This record gives sequence, C-alpha cells and structure tokens, in this order.
Amino acid sequence: RVPAGSRDRAAQVRAGRCVLAGQNQILNPKDGQRLSVSRPRRSVLFVPGNKARMLEKARTLPADAVILDLEDGVPPGEKAAARAMVRQALESGSYGPQVILRINAPSTGLAEADLREAFAGGVAAVCLPKAETPDDVEQLASLLASLEREQGLAVGTVGILLMVETARGVLNAYELAMAGAEQGGPRVQALCLGGEDLAWDLGAVRTKQGAEIAQARAQMVLAARAAGSVAIDTVYTDLADLEGLQAEARQARELGCSGKLLIHPAQIEPVHQAFAPSEEEVAHARRVLEAFEEAGTRGAGVIALVGQMIDAPVVARAREVLRLASST
Repeated sequence: RVPAGSRDRAAQVRAGRCVLAGQNQILNPKDGQRLSVSRPRRSVLFVPGNKARMLEKARTLPADAVILDLEDGVPPGEKAAARAMVRQALESGSYGPQVILRINAPSTGLAEADLREAFAGGVAAVCLPKAETPDDVEQLASLLASLEREQGLAVGTVGILLMVETARGVLNAYELAMAGAEQGGPRVQALCLGGEDLAWDLGAVRTKQGAEIAQARAQMVLAARAAGSVAIDTVYTDLADLEGLQAEARQARELGCSGKLLIHPAQIEPVHQAFAPSEEEVAHARRVLEAFEEAGTRGAGVIALVGQMIDAPVVARAREVLRLASST
C-alpha cells in the first residue's frame, strides 16, 4: 500500500527522473550539468576494495558499472587498507565502467569513515548494503550532501543504490526507494536484490531455481518502478554455469529488472546478451512503430498489427526495445 502523502512525491520523482529509469545519469563535476549515459546498468560487477590488481583491471572491463567494494568483499581486518587502496585507485586514473562505491552498513559504525576516506572524484553513486529503513537512506543522503559541499559539488551529484537483502528491507522497499529526496533531489537510482543474504535472513534454502526469493524479486521490481527508479537482480554464484547465469538474467529482464549484479568478469558478456533485445523483438518493435506512424498519417483511431491491438503501452515498449538495441 502506498501512503497517500507519498503518491504526489512519487509522481514528482518519476517526472524528474524519467531518463534515470531507462538509462543512467551522472553530473559533470566541472559544471554540474547532467550527462546522459546511453547504456543502462545491465552488468554491475563487484570488485574487492582490498585487491589492487583487481581494482586496476576493472578500469578496462566491458561492464556497464563496477562496485568498488568495502563491505562483504573485504575482511574486517583490511577495511582501513581497502579504503586507502580505493581512494588511490580513484585518484590515479579514470575508469571505463561507471564507478559505484559500496560502503559498510550504518549499523557497523564504518559507513562515515568509508565515505570520508575512500570517496574521490569519479564516483557516480554509493551503494548502501542491508538497507532496511528510510532513516538508513536519509543518513547516507545527509552524509553525501555534506561531502558534496566540502568538495564543491552540487548537492545531489552522487546517486544511491540500495541493497535489499533482508525481510525488513523487502517489506520497506518502496519507502526505501523514495527516501533521501529532500537532500537535494532524487538520490535512489536503483534497488539491488541481495539474494544470498536474503535467503539466510528468511531461513530459506538457497536454490538455483530461486523460488525462495521469487516473491522478494517481484516485490523489489514493483517498489523500484513505483518510485521511478530501477531494479537490479542478485548475483549468480555458480561461476562455471554461464548458461544458467544467462537464463536467470533473461528471466530477470522479463520480470522488469534493468540489470544484474556480477561477481566475475566472465559473467559480463552472458548478461549483456541476456539483456539485449532479440532480433525478433527488434523486428516486431519496428513493425509496431511503423504501424503506429502509418495510422497517424491516416488519422485512424484503432491500430492493429497481425491481429494484435496496438495501444500506448505497446508503442512505449517498442520504443524502449529499440532504445535498448541501439545502446547494446
């Protein structure tokens, strides 16, 4: 149920973020202007922040985005060293993929130190793990606003990705996606499903079929889209099963996810293939738009293609398919 007071704000967020939902936007730190990034976040690869070699290799990977990780990918005793490594990597050169910084959860007491010691130019968004309440997001948004002011950036420059990986986080997903907007505009760009942690929190058995997290996956998509953002699917942990990865990614796309979290560079290409429209989809989308345009020239009020009624959602979907095809 969407609280009545949130509906107007949700509509405002969607209106101001219509491009964000379909493709990424980042702000140019030099002039504060929004730059549209045509490729969506299909592949979002975790890179351990304590591995200098991996941080360097990530610069040239074909992933759409990389998450420089200070949380689960880093042992407790190496957190401080990882912050320094990530900061050095960010300051020593640009990355081809979009850069996201994953900090530790607020409950650990490490989040503020992560931001202050590891954040540097080139970070497009911060990933917050184990997000459960709007207060978690508001606190991060406040920290980011302070950091942006200190660095001479416009408030709202850095986006937020939220890891939904507990039962409480799933139940609060819509409120999480809507939080932080008062700290300089829409902040939350995506909800990301953490399937492994969620299964543990639920007391469920994690399976390849994924029935144990199916409801959570669908609920996350609904919440993200209702708030005007996107959903990014969970990791696939069997590195040897690239066919299984591709099949799961394809299902995620059909459900409404815009991308998938990855844990190895070998997973990038299969996921890109899964999220790319097929030749049949592209051909059908072109026929839909041709029929729509032809009907417009004839002044026809009813449009049909091979027995299928074509209305506004069908046309919008066709345009989205062609946009995705042109960006992949």
